[in-house]
Amino acid sequence: MSTDLLYAVQDGIATFTFNRPQRLNAITFEIYADLRDRLAALQRDDAVKAVVITGAGKGFCSGGDVHDIIGELLTRDAAARLEFTRMTVACVRHMAAMEKPIIAAVNGMAAGAGAVIALASDLRIASPDARFAFLFTKVGLSGADMGAAYLLPKVVGLGRAMELLLFGDTIDAATAERYGLVNAVVPAEQLLSTAREWALRLARGPSLALGLTKRMVHHEMAMDLERALEAEAHAQAILLGGEDHRIFYEAFKKKEEPRFIGR
Repeated sequence: MSTDLLYAVQDGIATFTFNRPQRLNAITFEIYADLRDRLAALQRDDAVKAVVITGAGKGFCSGGDVHDIIGELLTRDAAARLEFTRMTVACVRHMAAMEKPIIAAVNGMAAGAGAVIALASDLRIASPDARFAFLFTKVGLSGADMGAAYLLPKVVGLGRAMELLLFGDTIDAATAERYGLVNAVVPAEQLLSTAREWALRLARGPSLALGLTKRMVHHEMAMDLERALEAEAHAQAILLGGEDHRIFYEAFKKKEEPRFIGR
């Protein structure tokens, strides 16, 4: 893995840190490839129960590097450009498919691809100086990039999504919280500790139940109510016979805290 994308695991929590602070953590071809490959591997890593994504320095991620990516792509043919965009969407595909909760700890600017990576996370915590910009149309590209046009309406509603994607304007943390784009705004000095607290709480929870919850939320987006109800009936019937549910019951009888094992 490149030193431009740091990766560490502690207490069952994997932490990704975009590490180009001098460029507001702009993404290069190498970073995209590293992120894609590491996210794919994480799906099979049972030692990791939750994920945190953040940025070093004063920014979360300012999107694709203008010189490394944009200038280079203008010299490539259509097939090569499609290969690149398929690599970028693979990052979001792996984030959605991963049955581990992902928390974005957004410090400073999250623009372009950075905004979408935050959006594709399951939970978003921001510092007061965080800013979000789905700025694709401002550079002559479609606002439908890396799944933004699919995910954003589901998070903030159709009207707000249209506003953010068509204008590409920057919004601050308070506005993002009001729109429902972020779950919480916390003091900058508490951002990483809060993200870690949330991640640790999830990592110590019933990982099978949490993973199934995430999977069902994503799958039910495309279902009508009747199909969703039937799918939930089957899913819950499985977990009603699970070890974690039995552990809860035994702990409840003894007036103890359950110690889940993820089965």
